[in-house]
Amino acid sequence: MAPPNQLCLLLVIFLSIFSLSCLPTSTIIPKANVSLPIHSSQLVKTLCNGKAIQNRRFCLKALFTPEVIAAVDTTQLGTLIMKLGAANAKATLNVYNEIIKKPGSPKTLKALNCCVEAYKYAILSFEMVSSELVAEPQTANYDVAVIGPEIANCEKELINAKVQAPRLIVGNRYMKYYVSMGYEITSTLELENPNEY
Repeated sequence: MAPPNQLCLLLVIFLSIFSLSCLPTSTIIPKANVSLPIHSSQLVKTLCNGKAIQNRRFCLKALFTPEVIAAVDTTQLGTLIMKLGAANAKATLNVYNEIIKKPGSPKTLKALNCCVEAYKYAILSFEMVSSELVAEPQTANYDVAVIGPEIANCEKELINAKVQAPRLIVGNRYMKYYVSMGYEITSTLELENPNEY
């Protein structure tokens, strides 16, 4: 017979597996075969097929969320994209702040600080654009577009300092994708709601 400690361990493992198997997986991971409602699906497809979109697959995957499914128009979709862009920028900024705490050369520190500033700017811009989508789509379009050069400058600084951090490279790539999605949606809104200047 097994000692009591081993029986307790087996019981804990069994109960853990049993309790996890009872959870509905659709609340954790969306099922791939679930389709978007027609209107939302068309909004997302149109956006993700736009000229400014740098990665169509990323666009479709990023916009497959319950909030996007509930979006009824381009403005709501734009607001959600800005929130996703800001959230991604915050997550990437956290990675930069984590890496910056580690010892490194002055050149590396300078590059990382440049990127921290770029991501702070990106967060503020994405958040500001959400409020401009209806009243000032042309300004919103510009404010999203200028994030791109900030991220490009960050990448240039990282390359010059020979910083090798895959998490930063991926974060920068995703930020470019969100910028392209933001630019596409604000361009669409600008065409839908032309302001007379």
